[in-house]
Amino acid sequence: MAVLCVTCAAASDSTPLRLVASVDLPKYSGDFDHFAADVNGNRLFLAAEDHGTLEVFDLKSTRWLRTIRGFEVPHSILYLPASQKLLVTDGGESMSKVLNGPDFQLLKKVPLIPGADSLAYDPDKHQAYVVTGGKDVQMKESVLSVIDTRDFSKKADLKFDSAHVEGMALESQGKRMFVNVTDHNEIDVVDRDSMKIVDRWRLESAGENSPMILDEPNHRLFIVCRKPAKLVVLDTQSGKQVGAWETAGHSDGMAFDRARKRIYVPGAEGYIAVYQQKDADHYELIAKVPTAPGAKTCLLVPELNRLYIAVSPGEGKYGARVLAFETLP
Repeated sequence: MAVLCVTCAAASDSTPLRLVASVDLPKYSGDFDHFAADVNGNRLFLAAEDHGTLEVFDLKSTRWLRTIRGFEVPHSILYLPASQKLLVTDGGESMSKVLNGPDFQLLKKVPLIPGADSLAYDPDKHQAYVVTGGKDVQMKESVLSVIDTRDFSKKADLKFDSAHVEGMALESQGKRMFVNVTDHNEIDVVDRDSMKIVDRWRLESAGENSPMILDEPNHRLFIVCRKPAKLVVLDTQSGKQVGAWETAGHSDGMAFDRARKRIYVPGAEGYIAVYQQKDADHYELIAKVPTAPGAKTCLLVPELNRLYIAVSPGEGKYGARVLAFETLP
């Protein structure tokens, strides 16, 4: 595994990101999915969905450390610092898995409907929300399962009349959850206490909505759509659209830098679209930072001022790699 450490001259004042490391993964083909970080343990995890593995990196240097096998189609990773456990959603038939963080030994299999993919976490209630079912396992409906992360038992299921459900965002000061119902071009609002859908918001200017992030203090929901490629901002008090902006194509992830009021959207087209939040209603595209074709998932680690990008080679000839950017003032 080759690691390129970038020590270039000081970036200009207008540059929001500076590349500091690039790790080549020459033996990998296919797609990566999502990251997770163990900040105290200095580890970065990446789900290599087409290899059935987790790849582990040094968080600070981005140096590759090891491969964890035993998965079919790993998608999302939740690291729990208090218990030092990992919950990995697995889209295959072999169930999602709980690993011991220090040595990666399998502790438990969580029996969910096949197709487990996207994940959101409520740390106050110790509950993980996992999307299962859907088109990847030839099901016409999707199911949102609630898992208690203290014993990893399933507590509830909520069915969606949809074959494609993607990203989620949770209120910390309220009980609502926002869910991207991708094949309906809508956001479903779920009451987490009753586990019922209480509202549906139709997207006006774009569809195939995938990742989302909540800016709760400003009552704003950021959503990345693929058809066409747009960053859409909704008012969570009314469900109305605030605006839509051109963004990087075929994105599978996004990040919100709350300290700098910036939104990062990586796209497989080969760049990160960076937006400055002027206020709750005004956003400006301030940079298109070059990456590589297939660079479509990301993780922001605010403690290190780092944005990590996974470059998926897919079926193409571009090499797999992980990029690390410093987030600049």
